[in-house]
Amino acid sequence: MELFDTTLNEKDVLLNEEELINVFKNYDIIVPSIADNISDRVINSASSSTKLIANFGAGIDHIDLESAKTKQIIVTNTPGLLAEDTADLVLALILALPRRLYEGSKVVAEGKWNGWSPTKMLGGRINGKRLGIIGMGRIGQAIAKRAKAFGISIHYNNRKKLHSQIEETVEATYWKNLDEMIKRMDILSINCPLTKETRGLMSAERLSLMMPNSYIINSSRSEIIDEKALARLIKDKKIAGAGLDVFSSEKKRNIELLNLPNTILIPHMGSATVEGRIEMGEKVIINIKTFIDGHNPPNRII
Repeated sequence: MELFDTTLNEKDVLLNEEELINVFKNYDIIVPSIADNISDRVINSASSSTKLIANFGAGIDHIDLESAKTKQIIVTNTPGLLAEDTADLVLALILALPRRLYEGSKVVAEGKWNGWSPTKMLGGRINGKRLGIIGMGRIGQAIAKRAKAFGISIHYNNRKKLHSQIEETVEATYWKNLDEMIKRMDILSINCPLTKETRGLMSAERLSLMMPNSYIINSSRSEIIDEKALARLIKDKKIAGAGLDVFSSEKKRNIELLNLPNTILIPHMGSATVEGRIEMGEKVIINIKTFIDGHNPPNRII
């Protein structure tokens, strides 16, 4: 507010397409979040003075970049800030799912717990399990470092094999063939970005390759997993459970997953720390200030 003449979305609710169009018609710089659908129609409604979309978040798949390029609107993001926070959350799910922590908390909350016994709420030991990380970028590597400390064996699939020094640090094994890796992992963590190649990557066919006692965790984008197939395979005990920080907006599908005893659905909390949000905001401000001063923003995408 001190640096710029700013209008805030003080209700902190998503704007619909018509509301976004109105914003693009009236403002020179737009700061959307990753939940705002900045479509071709929205961008083409922009006034001639709209020159910068300073995205609040690292992901940019919600912005029609080709339209922005055609309209000569610069797009920036806030990369490199969320790896540690997201990795913390993924590790929490890695620990919670096999040990059935969420199921146990519901038993107590619903008044169904009537004392300890040797066979109640038995879960699986974490030490010695095999973790397959799909997408070994900053977040994947941060997860690997944490998981290794718990005695988990690290495996990964990536577009490119990592430098040997990085592999040695976390004792990671590279799998060129994703299907072969999936067949042998106790836990899968989805950490690749959403692209044309990764959309639907975890199809019904691929999910069916998982072991019956294995778990899948997704902190990337919901479009990477066939959720309908996932729910069916968990229900049929072909997959042991799932931890989803991202999932479809379709309520019927969400309810189906939530009703399964061994799933945890949380509302896109991977980066939800006070420290992370402040750092993201500061990076947005740097991008805007650099642009206004006539220089190339440091986190320019196009």
